[in-house]
Amino acid sequence: MSNLLDDRTAIVTGGSSGIGRGIARTFAEHGANVVVADVRESPREGGTPTHKLLTNETDVDAAFVECDVTDIDTLETTVRKADELGGVDVLVNNAGIFRMEEFFDVTPEEYDELMNINVKGMFFGAQVAGEQMVERGGGTIINISSVAGFIGNGGYTTYCVSKGAVRLLTYALAHRLGPDGIRVNAIHPGGVETAMMEDADLGPDALEQFVQAIPTRRIGQPSDIAGAAVFLASDLASYVNGESLIVDGGYTNTG
Repeated sequence: MSNLLDDRTAIVTGGSSGIGRGIARTFAEHGANVVVADVRESPREGGTPTHKLLTNETDVDAAFVECDVTDIDTLETTVRKADELGGVDVLVNNAGIFRMEEFFDVTPEEYDELMNINVKGMFFGAQVAGEQMVERGGGTIINISSVAGFIGNGGYTTYCVSKGAVRLLTYALAHRLGPDGIRVNAIHPGGVETAMMEDADLGPDALEQFVQAIPTRRIGQPSDIAGAAVFLASDLASYVNGESLIVDGGYTNTG
């Protein structure tokens, strides 16, 4: 494995499971120290906690911080942990939740819960980590959005609203932080095989129909998103800023 991220320290929110776990693992394989920030230490899919997996499999330093991204105090604690590993160079704003819903049944409390995690958490995560990056002379922020930030679906309206907000947040932050040497980009995954997707409970027929609508004829894996994140975090993407990278097997642009 190449060392594209040598001597860098990354924070991955929601890094215990799913896409975040895949990103943390691939970052470590490319030489980055990783702070796994999550409300839970154990992976939803089972197995060794992510930070322990990284230290077992690679030569990097890794740590876990119990972090609720809607709580600025825990975000600040996470950045301080990154300082212990060399200082934050990369923030992957990955923590998020998904919920199928009937639009007319959504309560204000349900709306606020999803928006607080999916949008507020990314906004203030970028604020807290970005302030440290400015002091350090630069860095990279990667926001994990969704194809739902481009395509509306009435089966999960609030989620679409949140991911559309993440896309515009990315562009606004790229404009604001670019002069400080901080690149801000978004990755928009399509369907990815994670516990979150299992929670959607599409059923075998609907899942097969979805797969047939994807030109590559398969569901994505966390490693597919992780590869895109490594590119955006590395010097290979040194002139990529304010960009939305759709990683969905061709689904969005060929339907």
